[in-house]
Amino acid sequence: MSRIFTVARREVRGYFDQPTAYVLIVAFLTITLFLAFRAMYATSVASLRPVFDLLPILFAIFIPAATMRTLAEERRGKTLEWLLAHPMTETELVVGKFLGVWLFVVLALAGTLPTALGVLLVSEADAGIVLAQYLGGVLLAGQLTALGLWASSITRNQITAFIVAAALSFTLFLIGMPIAQIGLPPAVSGALARLSVVSHFANVARGVVDLRDVLYFVSTGGLFLMLAVSAVSSERLSRQRAEFGRLRVGALVVVSLVVVANLLGSGIRGRIDLTANDLYTLSPGTRAVLGDLDDLVQVKLFASRELPSEVQLQLRDVRDLLADMRRSAGGNLLVTDVDPDEDEEAAVEAAELGVYPVEFSVLRDDNFEVRQGYYGLALVYADESEVWSVIERTDDLEFRLVSQIARMTTEERPGVSFVQGFGARTAPQIPGLTESLADRYRIRAIEIAGDSAASISRDSTEVLVIAGATQPMDSLALDRVRAFVDGGGAALLLMEPVILNPQSPMPIPATTGLESLIEERGMRLSDGLVVDLASSERVSLGRQGLFNVIASYPLWPIVVPAGDHPISNGLNALTLGWGAAIEIDADALGVVPLWQTSRDGAINPITAPILPDRDWIFEPEELGPRVVAAAYLPDESSGSGRMVVVGDASFAEAQYIQANQGNLLFLANAVDWLAQDEALINIRSKNRTPPNLVFTSDATRNVLKWGNMIGVPLLFVLFGIGRVSGRRRRAEARWKEVVA
Repeated sequence: MSRIFTVARREVRGYFDQPTAYVLIVAFLTITLFLAFRAMYATSVASLRPVFDLLPILFAIFIPAATMRTLAEERRGKTLEWLLAHPMTETELVVGKFLGVWLFVVLALAGTLPTALGVLLVSEADAGIVLAQYLGGVLLAGQLTALGLWASSITRNQITAFIVAAALSFTLFLIGMPIAQIGLPPAVSGALARLSVVSHFANVARGVVDLRDVLYFVSTGGLFLMLAVSAVSSERLSRQRAEFGRLRVGALVVVSLVVVANLLGSGIRGRIDLTANDLYTLSPGTRAVLGDLDDLVQVKLFASRELPSEVQLQLRDVRDLLADMRRSAGGNLLVTDVDPDEDEEAAVEAAELGVYPVEFSVLRDDNFEVRQGYYGLALVYADESEVWSVIERTDDLEFRLVSQIARMTTEERPGVSFVQGFGARTAPQIPGLTESLADRYRIRAIEIAGDSAASISRDSTEVLVIAGATQPMDSLALDRVRAFVDGGGAALLLMEPVILNPQSPMPIPATTGLESLIEERGMRLSDGLVVDLASSERVSLGRQGLFNVIASYPLWPIVVPAGDHPISNGLNALTLGWGAAIEIDADALGVVPLWQTSRDGAINPITAPILPDRDWIFEPEELGPRVVAAAYLPDESSGSGRMVVVGDASFAEAQYIQANQGNLLFLANAVDWLAQDEALINIRSKNRTPPNLVFTSDATRNVLKWGNMIGVPLLFVLFGIGRVSGRRRRAEARWKEVVA
């Protein structure tokens, strides 16, 4: 082992004593950081995915350039025989060089760590995902380093070694891309996808360390190391000797075993979820629902073997999820996985349930052919079934399955009543809300105005929703709402502070009478509209010449969670539109802020114009976090009910929900919390969308960008100058001592 580390140290010093190494590192970091900051700042997303999405391509060039000299130069300079003449085996030599080059590549990748730390400090980015991304980068570096070392071991020419290593690295990347798989039979394309870098690296980079992905990188890296050892060992063996033949046969056997292990390793289980909110692990709510099952529920997965490769990768996640759910159900969840193409009874059952083959196109002989395959799911309980004829997405599949299981196995469903009239919206007018709630609640619209309306009954209404009322409510309606809440009923109030007139840039204040109800709980709406100068949506200012000008619109703030609360847990941001802030009394009991602006939040006078091209100027003392949503949890002795108040109702409109799905998730979570049925909140809130990248000042923004793009490469340059010049001085000093 000591000889291996001796070779590794020699290899690392050899790199850092040559200017070429610093040129490679600086070029790698400059390209990587430039593309990363360009993507992050353009999208305002706090994620290092721009770095790691390009890492396989950048490594396919950078690592072959770093490895091309390792053994090829030793061969050309006739020093390989000299090294092997020492008390050292071929394996020790190759492994030592591998560790040295691997460490060099990892140190180059570490040059992006200041960027990662900066993003984590200025945002709510998931540190677990960042850790997994770097772990995936280290594994990928090890695999491609071993590949490059093998390419260098089979030639005396560095350029040849670089070309071979780069070509094979790109091949491992491209065989997983759709452009390379067009025209291949599905079975072949699926096999290539499992042997490609793309799927395995992407799985690790999303925050999950799966045993199958680790097996892929370790086995392929070990394979190339073994081939490199064989190539070096063959130098000592005559091609006529039996040992040479056994060496070649052994290499072929190992290659076959590695390929077979990765093709058939889909059944291997074991993974570590490093994400902060356990996005890829069953939620406690899922375990609670499945653990309470007292009867058998069946889940039938109908999947053809020859599906397109992109579906095959998604199918792996589906099967993993179903396996985890089966283990949590204690025998009351029966999961069957069948291929209707090979089982006639399964095809008949699929048709009876409503799962039919879907069509997809493949390229054959320069012509597109239409093929069919099954990719559906059915949930069966007693005489009831819920069917997904095609599994279109998996990020919310856990919630959809568990919510349907809860609906099927629960007889009673609480009532959610939407007040109609007064300009308020009902459930069908909020896109997607009915679909999100109908599985577990009875949704209806009620009238509360005038003498003819009845009081709001707790028997039929668990949660009362008043969404965006803009007209004054009569005293009887207000009394009915107050009596319902004071009697223990829960209410979701989406306040609409202004009415917009399309013909005028000036908003019109709107009052409904609900203001007094929330003031009784220690909350009041601000007199103006909330703005956020640092975090807001962008709007088009129209065309100016040849270009469409895009600018931030502070009156559409993107707000963040104000703290830990079941309603906002797992959600990153909401997008509001022309909302008011909620001012909370200092002595208010039971009021908890849910969402707030950044530190650059402010209150815009309600009489000020709302045109996006105006100047947004506020004094420093006017800036600060502004609460825009709050929850009220009364003392149990009061007898009053829960309440959620949002200073905006526009966020429930189609354009805002389409821009940010978190808006819809927040509404559904709020209803669950108000109904005191929180089992599925943490499932629904599994938001895999990265948080926004918000800066408190332009100085912070510039320091993060230029400090990394210029500062980090410059540090390597300065270290290289000192290291290389110091090496020359040390050599000259030693030479003078010898002469003396």
